[in-house]
Amino acid sequence: MSTADHTLIIGAGVIGLMTALNLASAGVQVTLLDRQHAGREASWAGGGIVSPLYPWRYSPAVTALAHWSQEFYPQLGDHLFTRTGVDPEVHVTGLYWLDLEDEAQALAWARQQARPLNKVNMTDVYRKVPVLGAGFASGIYMGGVANVRNPRLVKALRAALAALPNVTLKEHCSVLGFVHKQGRIQGVSTDAGEVLADQVVLTAGAWSGELLATLGLALPVEPVKGQMILFKCAEDFLPAMVLARTRYAIPRRDGHVLVGSTLEHAGFDKTPTEPAMASLRASAEALLPALRDAEPVAHWAGLRPGSPEGIPFIGSVSSYPGLWLNCGHYRNGLVLAPASCQLLADLMLERAPIVDPAPYAPPF
Repeated sequence: MSTADHTLIIGAGVIGLMTALNLASAGVQVTLLDRQHAGREASWAGGGIVSPLYPWRYSPAVTALAHWSQEFYPQLGDHLFTRTGVDPEVHVTGLYWLDLEDEAQALAWARQQARPLNKVNMTDVYRKVPVLGAGFASGIYMGGVANVRNPRLVKALRAALAALPNVTLKEHCSVLGFVHKQGRIQGVSTDAGEVLADQVVLTAGAWSGELLATLGLALPVEPVKGQMILFKCAEDFLPAMVLARTRYAIPRRDGHVLVGSTLEHAGFDKTPTEPAMASLRASAEALLPALRDAEPVAHWAGLRPGSPEGIPFIGSVSSYPGLWLNCGHYRNGLVLAPASCQLLADLMLERAPIVDPAPYAPPF
C-alpha cells in the first residue's frame, strides 16, 4: 500500500490504537472506529503483565512477538510519556512462579532462549516478598519482567493519536459489515452509514470472528471471559509479581494490587459473578494472607479474543483484497501489541518485517 492510502481500523483497543499510531507516524491517513469508548474492552480489563503467564508453554510464534515487545516496552513507555505527559507506568518488578509442575521444562526453555529465568531459594523469596503466604516449596524468578498500567497506556495512546492531524477517531460507531465492491474491500457499513477507505484493518478483539462471518469467513476467534479483583495496599506492600496455582498478583506503583483471573467460556457475557469473586478472594488470600482484612475496591470482567494456541492472525486476507487482520491475541494482547502492530505496519508498508510473518498469516 501507499502512504497516500486512507486506512480504516475497526476496533480501538490497544491493538487498534497502536496499529493506528504506527501507520499514522509513517504518514498514512487513518480513521479508527469503535463501537463504544476506545480501549474499554480487553485492553482495559487485563492485568498488563509484559510476559505470557507461562512463556515456555507457547509456540515459537508467540515467543518471537513476546521477546520483541518485552525489549520495546520501556522505550515505548518513555516515548509516550514524553510525547503526551501521560505515564503508562511500565513497572519493572520481576515475576515469581511458585510450585510449578513443569518447572524443569520452564528452566530448559529459559536456557534455550537465553532468558533470565532461574531457580530461586524459597528462603530468599520469603525474605524478599515477606507478605507471601506460607507453604510454597519451590520457585523460579525472571528479573526484568514489567507490568504496564493498561488504562493509562490506552490514555497515552489516545493522546498521541489526538495530536496527529492525519488521524480521526470515531467512537460509539458500530460496524455492521464490510463494503465489498469491484473485487475488494472498500470500507465498512456502520449504524451511521458507510465509511469508505483504501484499506481496512480488523482489530476488533473478541468480536473479530463475528465481523468476518458477515463475509462468510470462519475465523477461530471467540470470547473467553476473565474476571479480576483489585485491592488498595501500601505502596511497598508487594515488591514483585507472583503467580501460583494459575492465579497471579500484580503490584502497581501506587499500591494497587490486581488479582486474577478466571477463564470462562460464556459467550459475550461480561457480568461479574459472586462465585468468581469468592474464588479470586480465596486465591488472593492464599497468595497474600494480609488481604484477608482488605475489601476489594473493584471487581470486573472482560473478554479475551481466544484463538488456537494463542497465535494472533496478522496480515492480509488474500480472498478479500484490501482487508487486513491484527486480532486473536487471546491472553497476551498487551504483551504482544508492540510487535504485532509493528509487524502489521511492516507488511502493509512493504518494509522488511521484524519477524517472519508466516506463522500469523490469515487462513484465507
